[in-house]
Amino acid sequence: MTQRVELATVRDRLAVDGLVTEYAVAVDDGDWEAYRGLFTPDGRADYRSAGGIEGDARAVAGWLAESLGDFPVRQHLLVNRRLRFGIWEQDAGDTAEVQADYVSPLARAGADGTSAVPEFVCGGRCVFAMLRTGDGWRLSGVVVREKWRRLPDRRSAHVIN
Repeated sequence: MTQRVELATVRDRLAVDGLVTEYAVAVDDGDWEAYRGLFTPDGRADYRSAGGIEGDARAVAGWLAESLGDFPVRQHLLVNRRLRFGIWEQDAGDTAEVQADYVSPLARAGADGTSAVPEFVCGGRCVFAMLRTGDGWRLSGVVVREKWRRLPDRRSAHVIN
């Protein structure tokens, strides 16, 4: 491999990693315009394993805005990112797939803008399909595979005998 090819590969890895980060930040900030802008025009997302919908990025952004509206405090932590580029002989390296594990605490806003304790936390794995476009790397598909969820403890307070 030449230095030029190695440098291009490093640049692509950084761009793809940045796209995954931008995805998490857009969801956490509720920036649905930015969320839609991360996708190719025909890009799709699938949140069915988390009780959501599957559809084009515009429809899914609307569903996310509605379903996450009660939880303005959210933080998606995407870790253990595994990246594979398409096979050069088949697509000239213009596709990529990233698998990343996630943990996502969600909370309602605290009183008077104070921090809030997460009301539920979920985790799983996201699979990001990416395509190199004239505007850089974009998401052609996202599949969220929720593996676990911890809901708030609804038991009554302890009784003192």
